[in-house]
Amino acid sequence: MTSYQSTQIADDTILIRPFRDEDIHPLYEAVRESITELSRWLPWCHANYRIEETTEFIRSREAAWQNDTDYGFGVFETGTGKFLGGVGLSQINRTYQMGNLGYWVRTSSAGRGVTPRSARLAARFALEELKLQRVEILAAVGNRASQRVAEKVGAIREGTLRRRLLVNNQPQDAILYSLVSEDFKSKDEG
Repeated sequence: MTSYQSTQIADDTILIRPFRDEDIHPLYEAVRESITELSRWLPWCHANYRIEETTEFIRSREAAWQNDTDYGFGVFETGTGKFLGGVGLSQINRTYQMGNLGYWVRTSSAGRGVTPRSARLAARFALEELKLQRVEILAAVGNRASQRVAEKVGAIREGTLRRRLLVNNQPQDAILYSLVSEDFKSKDEG
């Protein structure tokens, strides 16, 4: 597997790479710009979100990577280097070789296909580099945007899980999607 500092994955328009200290202010600004849209679904994104939270998050990423528990990536525009959002793999379970895929994009970059492209890059990393057998995506029943991203990535909808997520301290049913390596092979051949 590639090292934390040297990992970069790109397509023709976006690049995902591990977070660095230089990303603290761009990440903070993107979160502040997007609080209205994100806070409904992501508990870490709230009206009182502070730069100290961004700093703590970014500075904890390398240890999480090295401990094989969480792989967080910033999403950047290839031409300009503009910070667009985040994508990551969490809850890595080596017993069953699986993990969860999460994603978000800043409000000003929404609707441009950034989220599905970055999610697909991260899923490929999980299956090819981390050698996971399965990547899961959980989206609250009411979060149609996240469900659309999962569908655009090619994830298979497996069902509805009752009270699977806690969003703003409220239990929420969630749609479970999954990706396995064969999902990429069939899409790449088609």
